[in-house]
Amino acid sequence: MRTDLTSLATIRNLGILAHVDAGKTTVTERILYATGTTHRRGEVHDGTTVTDFDPQERDRGITIFAAAVSCAWNGHRLNLIDTPGHVDFADEVERSLRVLDGAVAVFDAVAGVEPQSESVWRQADRHGVPRIAFVNKLDRAGADLDAAVASIRDRLHPAPLVVQLPIGTEDGFRGVVDLIHMRALTWADAGDARVAGPVPDELREEARRRRRALEEAVAELHPGALEEFCTRSTVSATTLVAALRDLTRDGDGVVVLCGSAYRNRGIEPLLDAVVAYLPSPVDVPPVRGVAEQNGVAEQNGVAEENGVPEARGTSEDNDGALQQRTASPDTPFAALAFKVNATPTGRLTYLRIYSGTIEKGDTVWDANARRTERIGRILRVQADRHAQLERAAAGDIVAVVGLKSARAGTTLCDPAAPIVLEPPGAADPVVSVAVEARRTADSGRLATALARLAEEDPSLVVRTDPETGQTVLSGMGELHLEVAVEKIRRAHGLDVGVGRPRVAYRETVLRGVRGHVHRHVKQDGGAGQFAHVVLDVEPLHPEPGGTGFAFRSTVVGGRVPQEYVRAVEAGCRDALAEGPLGGHPVTGLRVTLTDGSTHVKDSSEMAFRTAGRAALLGALRDAAMTVLEPVAEVTVTVPEDAVGGVLGDLAARRGRVTGSVVRAGAATVTATVPLAELFGYATRLRGRTQGRGTFTARPTGYAPAPQTTTTR
Repeated sequence: MRTDLTSLATIRNLGILAHVDAGKTTVTERILYATGTTHRRGEVHDGTTVTDFDPQERDRGITIFAAAVSCAWNGHRLNLIDTPGHVDFADEVERSLRVLDGAVAVFDAVAGVEPQSESVWRQADRHGVPRIAFVNKLDRAGADLDAAVASIRDRLHPAPLVVQLPIGTEDGFRGVVDLIHMRALTWADAGDARVAGPVPDELREEARRRRRALEEAVAELHPGALEEFCTRSTVSATTLVAALRDLTRDGDGVVVLCGSAYRNRGIEPLLDAVVAYLPSPVDVPPVRGVAEQNGVAEQNGVAEENGVPEARGTSEDNDGALQQRTASPDTPFAALAFKVNATPTGRLTYLRIYSGTIEKGDTVWDANARRTERIGRILRVQADRHAQLERAAAGDIVAVVGLKSARAGTTLCDPAAPIVLEPPGAADPVVSVAVEARRTADSGRLATALARLAEEDPSLVVRTDPETGQTVLSGMGELHLEVAVEKIRRAHGLDVGVGRPRVAYRETVLRGVRGHVHRHVKQDGGAGQFAHVVLDVEPLHPEPGGTGFAFRSTVVGGRVPQEYVRAVEAGCRDALAEGPLGGHPVTGLRVTLTDGSTHVKDSSEMAFRTAGRAALLGALRDAAMTVLEPVAEVTVTVPEDAVGGVLGDLAARRGRVTGSVVRAGAATVTATVPLAELFGYATRLRGRTQGRGTFTARPTGYAPAPQTTTTR
């Protein structure tokens, strides 16, 4: 079967990104309504949205799980993912961005760029995802498009290219001026359809000025627009659109639109911009992956940098080298699973298909589990509703039923042409709780429920504490764990007890040691073991709080062969698992192997690995150590009259205030606070502000915990 490649150009795989409460879900709901996918407008506050279909999402009024929907606009198919805006669910955003070709970043016209807006923007930067910006809530009191654009420029550092001018302000906002085609687009009170007309007289001069500024900004960035601008002293609408498309896809600029999603104003132009500026699957570079041989990934010639496999070769014919798969239905099948969801009707695995075609009943190769799987059903996803498909091809996002071993990050491919694609990165959990079934008979069911949770959400980690025997659930924040435990209670009917959350502490070196000597000698009648090493240990960073580990060797003269040097490094990494102060992982140090010696018969890699571990443990006991605790950047928004109480409470939580801004009667306070002090803060803040205060917390690293330093 051959599918016409031109159909790929009509696909847009995009995500909706923003800070919590900026209006992502409302934008998504209005897109579904404008495209005719739904026939009534879903509202977050009424619990009637399509994408926030989980009971917890409707109860809490926030997006928790990334939801995929599909719709059509002007002959194009839009595969859209509504992503969470709360920092605790940033891993959902990460997995979504890994498979998307473009994104719409939504900003609040009053607040501008908020902390999580900045975080998801940086995530999109890392994945190279082109974006357009939509400044939402222009009908709110205090809404200011220019201030929001300035915050985009100052905090995110792109070149914002504003293509619209609002008509009316705050409650009087009724439409926009399209600066590219110099026309007015207005919406009636019902907001069901846009009406195009001439630019209002009172805005004509301002529109001309802004159109000129847009032409100049585009000409500075785009050679084709610059040539036309220099020749004709203006830039035509056709050239502007082409230039904006190039700048968006290259990441050199970001198109900025505006509107009010709640009032259904500005959605159709946003859809037009998605089609015009964001890339299709054929516009993005071919996906790259590591070739396999006989279903097993070759490691020879493959280097790892930051956990991402990178091949030294680029030949498409060499196993173990980097391969490229173009977005074509006729190339070998390759897809990446980015989400797994267990439903009452079966296990859904969400796929982004990069190349080839699959049909119902096909057999595919799971490159991670190294086994074959059979595709039971293929589904077009509409949040919690699905439509069955007979086949799916390159460029599409679908869900499949029937896969048993696939996880988020799994590569599925043609068994005859195996390949491993780069999986989404997973952040380390920062908060833990102890969970247990209140009834002993439910312990087995709880273990099954926890395993399913970790399978669906890789940012959740389940382990057994070796000292206490407790089952520990770790995640990205307090809310993340609350949602996970509540899901166990609702989905599995289990009565679960939860202990106080614990944060992930680390230990680091304040003052190192030099020339620490360790000899590992063992004679027990058989082959002996001998290893002699000398280590220097020092902080990796000038100030405590940094993470990481570095190892180097300065041994000369071949006194310690290179294979034994690698064994010493492996032993040192083993020793980092538990520090001398509290058994926490050790980080932020540099170890140097300065000397050593071997025995002609008794030395081995195992002996030097054992010596390296023991040597570093001994050196850490002799060094000055301190415990590090995770800290978060907290942004608190409260009424002006509540600022004093909030500042006092932050100080009591060992918070360090870093900024304060007052705008439109509300104060925004930014502070750095230890994560351990934030448990229960949401309830306390609501009590202090009569329910009017909100806050977000974004983990930013580690800092020394008080009274934890030891000097040996």
